[in-house]
Amino acid sequence: MSQPARPAPWPGPALIPAAPHSAAPRTATLRLPGSNEGCALAREFTDRILGEWQLDECRDDALTVVSELAANAVLHGRKSDTPDDADPDVWLRLTRRAAHLVCAVTDQGAGLPRAAHAPDTFSEHGRGLLIVEALSQHWGWTRHTPSRKTVWAMLPTGGA
Repeated sequence: MSQPARPAPWPGPALIPAAPHSAAPRTATLRLPGSNEGCALAREFTDRILGEWQLDECRDDALTVVSELAANAVLHGRKSDTPDDADPDVWLRLTRRAAHLVCAVTDQGAGLPRAAHAPDTFSEHGRGLLIVEALSQHWGWTRHTPSRKTVWAMLPTGGA
């Protein structure tokens, strides 16, 4: 497993106002519904933002990584295991750096992410973080409170 880098403290998710077209934004944030729809919205949002940022070289990997992180957050990111917590607070944040794209998903789940060993051949779950690890240069997680964490992955963009 890649050793997680220690990113600067995350100030928390926030809505970023649109910048003029001539100045490409460096960060884009989206609140996701806690359902399968959230995963689809995360992919659509990522695809649109990477198009605006002209980051076609990492688009496929970023879409896969965001899908896996969003799916994990929706599945495991609830405050509790009760069905009453039907709308977990999940945020997607994309940050463009000079040579990297950082894909980060914040949720309110108490459990910490862990890449399992290779799952059973017929298992439907357990491959997500293995895929994130394979596609990213670095990945890790940051605990904010006992019930809030961010799981992130850094993808190379080919920039200098």
